[in-house]
Amino acid sequence: MPNWRTLACLAVLAAPSLSGQAPPPDPGEALATARRHLQDWRRSNQAELMDDWGQLARYRDANARLRAPRPGEDRVVFLGDSITEIWDLAASFPGRPYVNRGISGQTTGQMLLRFRQDVVALHPRAVVILAGTNDLAGNTGPIALEDIEANLASLTDLAVANGIRPVLCTVLPVHNDTPASRDYFVTRPLDRIRALDDWIRSHCERNRLDLADLHAATLDGRGQLKRTLADDGLHPNAAGFAVVAPLVEAALRKALAR
Repeated sequence: MPNWRTLACLAVLAAPSLSGQAPPPDPGEALATARRHLQDWRRSNQAELMDDWGQLARYRDANARLRAPRPGEDRVVFLGDSITEIWDLAASFPGRPYVNRGISGQTTGQMLLRFRQDVVALHPRAVVILAGTNDLAGNTGPIALEDIEANLASLTDLAVANGIRPVLCTVLPVHNDTPASRDYFVTRPLDRIRALDDWIRSHCERNRLDLADLHAATLDGRGQLKRTLADDGLHPNAAGFAVVAPLVEAALRKALAR
């Protein structure tokens, strides 16, 4: 006959299965898995990035076809990563002469490299910069916060030097509420996002730049991205873009009125 202590231990071990709840994932294992996925992504993109690290060719033809702005036209370029690339600007800003120059997976260093071709040469009145999340994830290698900040400062400096009004966005938080969100969550620590966003706010204040604070508007009570705003924990869905679009539009109105 089994010892009652043995039965009690077995019952405790079986409790998660009996309740239908899986044990929480091991943080170390989750991070290791995310890093493996990042390495797979790097390998799959290695040939393209070795040939054109800044991906200057991505919009070369589109830039050549784009007409010059008409007199009085408030052209705006949106510069960013996948969050910008998937953003349907025509739906969020109907009738506006806004140009999307987002590239999935890019970091601030890559955007800095293509800023002249994809922003300055298009002669916009303003540029919306939403960047930094892939730096935090290490898409192009480990990088210190100070170096991300330096790249963002250089992007805004280049805009101002060329008579373009920059609108700088804070980096969106992430959530960990779905299986698809786990890699994004472990590779983008919330404390690093907060630190970078604190710098972005202070940089805008010090230099009298216009800010779209997407981070503050999308937080839940846990300090994570609201679950309803992104299905995969990072990229806004329709509800997410409906929240951030008015913030960007308000910042642009201020920038264009200067």
